[in-house]
Amino acid sequence: MTGFSRLIRNRDFLMIMALLLGLLWGQGAKWTEKTVLPALGLVMTLATMGISGSIFLSPGKLVRPALWGIALNYGILGGLILGLSGLLIADGELRDGFVIMTAVPPAVAVIPFSVILSGNQTLALIGTIGCYLAALGITPLIAYFFLGGAFGNPVKIVTIMAELILAPLALSRLLIWAGWVKKLEPWRGTLTNWSFFLIVYTIIGLNRQLFFDRPGALILPAAIALASTFLLGWVIETIGRLRGADSQTITTMVLLGTQKNTGLAAGLALSLFSGKTAVPATITTMFMLVYMIRLSIRQHSS
Repeated sequence: MTGFSRLIRNRDFLMIMALLLGLLWGQGAKWTEKTVLPALGLVMTLATMGISGSIFLSPGKLVRPALWGIALNYGILGGLILGLSGLLIADGELRDGFVIMTAVPPAVAVIPFSVILSGNQTLALIGTIGCYLAALGITPLIAYFFLGGAFGNPVKIVTIMAELILAPLALSRLLIWAGWVKKLEPWRGTLTNWSFFLIVYTIIGLNRQLFFDRPGALILPAAIALASTFLLGWVIETIGRLRGADSQTITTMVLLGTQKNTGLAAGLALSLFSGKTAVPATITTMFMLVYMIRLSIRQHSS
């Protein structure tokens, strides 16, 4: 394999290029927008191929990782976002945007990134599923207390869970049963990396104008995004090491504790409120992507 061939398969290079391309030439994102959901579904399918079906044979063992996922994503991350936005954000529309972020479950990318970063795949999968199931009750409660009931669509959450978690998981079981795993294994990394390139480019490209038109309005939302990714990730990692957790578990705990489904949050903000309400999700998406690039580069160099 030539140096160029290795470079265009390298996940760190591709994610950085996607970020830069989205900022410099975002027009193409209008064409790739409809491919994001299938691309993420492909990533999820490839990621869950490596998860043994035996983990579902002992339901009692699933409770603990599910509770960890809920505690990290809703308790710690959600609590931090809600608290900081209440203290720092005076604009009602922006504050509502952070409330919506608090209400949504974790990014489904937690699962494939846990595989990429050599994390605890069982904790990632069960923790994420636990959060999506919990969201059916938590989301309406947050809407009722903080948004006056204007937000909260359980059907949309169930649909997202089915399309991006349950369907890929079922398809991965089918591929394993059909013996396709060995055939796909040589292409697994390349397909995953290019799918993430497409996803990252589209998210940044669709929102690039925001970063050029209204930079001053982004300072406080950016500070909250920074605290909820880089700072909180460092705190979770430090506490995990002090308590003697293994590196795989710490990696996945950091992902569950720093990644929200900002795509869902932005979509709900746009459909139920205004473009301004979607700003927090857009800003946080940028920081999440940069943070995951940092984690990926660190894992690759270690």
